[in-house]
Amino acid sequence: MSPHSRLPDVPPANELEGVGEDTWLDVIHKMEEVYSELVADEVELEEKNAQLEQSQQFIFSLLSAMSDVLIACNQHGLIEETNAALCELVGLSEPELRGRPVTDLLADAQSVQRWQLATFHAAAHDMAPVEINLRDAAGQPIPVDMNCTPRLDSVGHPVGQVMVGRPMGELKRAYRQLREAHEALKTAQQQLLQSEKMASLGRLVAGVAHELNNPISFVLGNVHVLQRYSTRLTRYLHALHQLDLPEPLQALRKELRIDTMTADLPSLMDGTIEGAKRTTEIVNGLKRFSIAGKEEIAPVELNDVVERAIHWVQKGTAPHFGIQWQHGPDCVVQGNAGQLLQVLMNLIQNACDAASEGTQPMLKISMTRGDNHVALQFADNGPGIAPEHLSKVFDPFFTTKSVGKGTGLGLSISYGIVEQHGGRLSCANGPDGGAVFTLHLPLLKAANVA
Repeated sequence: MSPHSRLPDVPPANELEGVGEDTWLDVIHKMEEVYSELVADEVELEEKNAQLEQSQQFIFSLLSAMSDVLIACNQHGLIEETNAALCELVGLSEPELRGRPVTDLLADAQSVQRWQLATFHAAAHDMAPVEINLRDAAGQPIPVDMNCTPRLDSVGHPVGQVMVGRPMGELKRAYRQLREAHEALKTAQQQLLQSEKMASLGRLVAGVAHELNNPISFVLGNVHVLQRYSTRLTRYLHALHQLDLPEPLQALRKELRIDTMTADLPSLMDGTIEGAKRTTEIVNGLKRFSIAGKEEIAPVELNDVVERAIHWVQKGTAPHFGIQWQHGPDCVVQGNAGQLLQVLMNLIQNACDAASEGTQPMLKISMTRGDNHVALQFADNGPGIAPEHLSKVFDPFFTTKSVGKGTGLGLSISYGIVEQHGGRLSCANGPDGGAVFTLHLPLLKAANVA
């Protein structure tokens, strides 16, 4: 019934005897008006109840859909409202949480102090961010980044606080994934830059090799002619010295050391030819690096190449360099045996140069065979590679050796050869010190080997 409507006053029975028909009609009319008002009030009340239920259902759906945890408490710190995310996190139902102190959910004393400080700032109508540790269903602390805001009544008086926050585990996981993606992007960028550098170096080396080839050809051609001339000249002098020469000529022969000179000429010629041939081999290596040719490509057993490289380095420049190596299972790759030998000798020689500063220089070579590839690892006990140099190791002409001991081309050429073989060459510092170079090459399928 509406508060402004009421039933009309009905006179006593002894007074109704003199009431006329018009009065009765007025009374009936008033009763019909009151009844209509009652029906209208009831309909309005049902509509408002339906709207209230819809509002409550909407708020409940919002709370249930929230992935962030929510705690609404009164001024005494007792929980009045929560959401499904908090219930799932702490392993308690909403009825179990309602009326419980917020401090029961905190995992340590520091979190209690931070929450008390946040409620103090919230009482001053400030939003107070705070990082606290909630105790999960297993009793373990879970870091949560919370925002604490004051909760006011209809007239603006504070009646408690509302805390909304997200467990930091999700943020840390997302940050880790972002960091991994960033590192992968940086690695890809460095590889692209390295490939571009190798392509530029290939064009440069092709021109240098072509320019060097002509003078080397002149040297070899002239030396071969000089060998023939030397043979003739030696024969002539030998015949001349058989004669009875005057005393002045014999004295001049001794003064000019003609006999010693003619005896040295063959070795000098042979040394010149050997040097020219070695220079030719270097030029050919530069050509192979700059042009991905397919000549002399055949199945290569990698164990044999490793052992040949060890033999030549130890027999040559590093007779006392300790190398740990054990012959592994057969690993056949498709490639050029000479080029692969060049790569392995370069890696072993670099390890020897790096570790030679120590008292017991040592290199450990290990082989790991996978289903489709083989990995050779060269780990020395030297000082390692400076962090700022790791990204420059394979750059052309980059070297940390002193002047005259390195050109900076060995590793860059090796890098190009390995790429031509469909492999990958990388470097890093070992966990126990020293540098570690890893060579990956694709294995040749059994059908191709046969």
